Amino acid sequence: MARVQAEPYEFEFEPATTALLVIDMQRDFVDPGGFGEALGNDVSLLRKAIAPTKRVLDAARSAKMLVIHTREGHRPDLSDLPPSKKARGKLKAGIGDPGPMGRILVRGEYGHDIIDELKPLPGEPVMDKPGKGAFYATDLDAMLKNRGVQQLVVCGVTTEVCVNSSVREANDRGYDCLVLEDCVASYFPEFQLMALRMIKAQGGIFGWVSDSRKFLAALRS
Repeated sequence: MARVQAEPYEFEFEPATTALLVIDMQRDFVDPGGFGEALGNDVSLLRKAIAPTKRVLDAARSAKMLVIHTREGHRPDLSDLPPSKKARGKLKAGIGDPGPMGRILVRGEYGHDIIDELKPLPGEPVMDKPGKGAFYATDLDAMLKNRGVQQLVVCGVTTEVCVNSSVREANDRGYDCLVLEDCVASYFPEFQLMALRMIKAQGGIFGWVSDSRKFLAALRS
């Protein structure tokens, strides 16, 4: 059993029954010139998470942990896109419209895919999700249960939206989640801080928070 120094208290896990979940590290969100930057966001804040996530990803692969990647996006015909989500924000160029990297958040488009630095290896599941949470309208729960996974180590973007939504969904389904604070990121520093506080509040109401250095030390042990 590996033990990670974490808040609100030590996180214990067995690599064989733990999965690394890398959430939405997509070009549209993270790369310069993508949808996120077109909305006026500073993508450098998200890109800070790439290097530590890469180190965690490499270590998880070496430890033979299950690695799952997610991508938020919709079918090309937009049949899974609720009108309310399409309309929200009153954007000049929103989901399904032509964007700087192809149609915005549409599956199969260049911007929808995962960034080059964190590309999935052959055999690593890539979960396409139409919502914020990784469990909504996907078979993630079945995949984890079929493989005997009980705990999740979570990386990705953004901390207050898709990461937080996925951790809350996982918590309700009985999974223990460890969020690595330097491997998740937000366009808004204040949201990053509060989203992590929400996860670890009240004795770990949704999960645990640590960082990549402490996780890697535990994995090596």
